[in-house]
Amino acid sequence: MELELTDSKVLLTGASKGIGRASALLMAREGCDVAINGRDADVLEAAAAEIADETGRQAVAIRGDMSVPEDVERVVSEAIEALGRIDVLVTCAGSSPGGLPEELTEEDWATSLGLKLLGYVRSCKAVLPHMRERGSGVIVLVVGNDGLKPSYWEVTAGAANAADQNYAAALAEQYGRHGIRVNTVNPGPVDTDRWEGLEKAFARDKKVSQERAHELMLSSIPLGRICTAEEVADLVAFLASKRASFINGAHIPIDGAQRKALMDV
Repeated sequence: MELELTDSKVLLTGASKGIGRASALLMAREGCDVAINGRDADVLEAAAAEIADETGRQAVAIRGDMSVPEDVERVVSEAIEALGRIDVLVTCAGSSPGGLPEELTEEDWATSLGLKLLGYVRSCKAVLPHMRERGSGVIVLVVGNDGLKPSYWEVTAGAANAADQNYAAALAEQYGRHGIRVNTVNPGPVDTDRWEGLEKAFARDKKVSQERAHELMLSSIPLGRICTAEEVADLVAFLASKRASFINGAHIPIDGAQRKALMDV
């Protein structure tokens, strides 16, 4: 299927590794020029160089912390300057601490909401005037299935994700008339470095071995495996493309029909 993404200009936050990097690489393979954002300058520069070398497309590294309002404004401004415009915004910058509700701290909540919610809000706010002026644009928020399928062990993520989904739906309704589509992608477990850390934390808090934690996770997914970053990237690229031209305000799970209750012990 031809996605008709050639020469699109894409800003991806949280794209030095994981889902963000996989999405940036795929979109560059599809003919896009990309600006990728992350907090670790060395990792970010290496990712941009690898994407450019493999695809022959422009790949710009823009360091910044999406929990810092001034950084968000600067990252968007530098992306527009480097690429000439932003056709697509993909937000991936953000993670939320897991843990049992009575053990979560104020800092845990502030971390989750400050980056996974407000970082996304700030990114959209910064790019929307640019897209509205141009009369077109696509925003894809990579959120998470915790907002659709609550889990008591992931309540900070669930709160941030549900708020992201509500925010995206409101944007879709408000800005669709300006030619801007907004959708969310909602993975369950994804095989990245980050998942390894979450699995260890789950094992610690539930007082089971990491091997048992992994078994419980697999048992919750009917397909019997966890998702890859590349599979999430496929969905991100499709939603960004003209092939998804009438998809607006959707919250699409990509979790293999996970049933979180089966992870209880």
